[in-house]
Amino acid sequence: MLAVLLPLALGSTAQNPPPVESAMPLPTVVTTPVARPPVAEDQVSRVEIPSETRPVAEAFDVARFEAMAQAMVSDGRVPGLALAIVKDGRVLTARGYGTTDVDTGEGVGPHTVFRLASLSKAFAGTVTGMLVSEGALRWDSHVADYMPGLQFSRPGAAQRLTVAEVLSHRVGLTHNAYDGFVESGLDYRSLVHKLSDAPMVCAPGECYAYQNVAFSLVGDVVFGATGSFFSETVARRIFKPLGMDDASYGLDGITSSPSWARPHVRGRGGWVSLSAPQPTYYRVAPAAGVNASVTDMAQWLLAQTGHRTDVIPLPLLATLHAPVVATPSETRGARWRRERLRDAGYGIGWRVYDYAGHRVVYHGGAVQGYRGSIALVPELDLGVVVLWNSTSRVPSGLMPTILDSALGFSGDWLDVDEADVELLYASRREARENDSGTDASTSRAKPR
Repeated sequence: MLAVLLPLALGSTAQNPPPVESAMPLPTVVTTPVARPPVAEDQVSRVEIPSETRPVAEAFDVARFEAMAQAMVSDGRVPGLALAIVKDGRVLTARGYGTTDVDTGEGVGPHTVFRLASLSKAFAGTVTGMLVSEGALRWDSHVADYMPGLQFSRPGAAQRLTVAEVLSHRVGLTHNAYDGFVESGLDYRSLVHKLSDAPMVCAPGECYAYQNVAFSLVGDVVFGATGSFFSETVARRIFKPLGMDDASYGLDGITSSPSWARPHVRGRGGWVSLSAPQPTYYRVAPAAGVNASVTDMAQWLLAQTGHRTDVIPLPLLATLHAPVVATPSETRGARWRRERLRDAGYGIGWRVYDYAGHRVVYHGGAVQGYRGSIALVPELDLGVVVLWNSTSRVPSGLMPTILDSALGFSGDWLDVDEADVELLYASRREARENDSGTDASTSRAKPR
């Protein structure tokens, strides 16, 4: 699917995890790791970075996409939306549309902050990779080196789990393990302790199943390796140098912003504004804690497309954007996925698609009242992000419509008739299945 993958053995550094809430104490976090074996070849891979990129197709028209965004908010299909597109190291657009709150009518601007949900995972993968590049961590560092009290239900499994396996969802637990407890308000420390009872479907590294609780273990690794909280490390190593001045972590971060988009849900009379975002998934900050404006995200796109090598070096991007495990279920679901995706995998905090023969690096996310998607097309040196403050499905079709236009296809995917969301949370039925260990939505790992 994607260029030739070369096994990569990088040294690794770690940064700090977000402050976790109290209740019972976490398994002890230590700052002096034990000796580690050489990096295993299947821990991470690397894709070739295109030495030359080509233009977008002639029909690619930023003004048309801006008009689509405006139309969606004008006819009430979504309260507020933000769109950023970068190409060849330039920001082509980074604008807000509609309202932050249907009750006040305040407009969405370029510095209005949205909740990113699972788009946060790429920040966790990137900051961990920066530490790996500097030698403070390794991709095959064992999580238990930094959390010696960590336990899983299968004997010895927690001791074998590596950093790369956490960041690529190869922990061995059931899909979205214990997300139901996140939604019920359980604090992170308690969630980590409950992992000792979580059903396992395979040994670490042997299968894929999307996680939020287990993914957030990387925050403790970063703290153990650096002595700094994860959120502080991301702010120091990514937000500040990239000029992401509106970006933050957590509920306090978004609500203290001068302009922030309120979450909206459907009501009998249309969109209903909620007074505050739900705090639950902020408690698993590496998986879902980031807040950012479209101006911030334009800078993030420039960095992820290789134009801020002073912050994120190209060899690290080649590692982050390479698939390490197959995720064939991603090729099903929404119509654009069925018709465009030939193959899919997960790398380090990013999904990697074969989009009708073209490599697309992608992630989506959703929590109550917020949704979004981000995509990179390396051969075009193109990056796109769409954020909106409601449960509307309609904007989901804007991303594949833009990708089609850039690649020379004629698709228009705005007639969405089905959910196209990478759910940050499980449905109640899924949560019951996952917590009881009956969910079988896993795919065997194939380093690629």
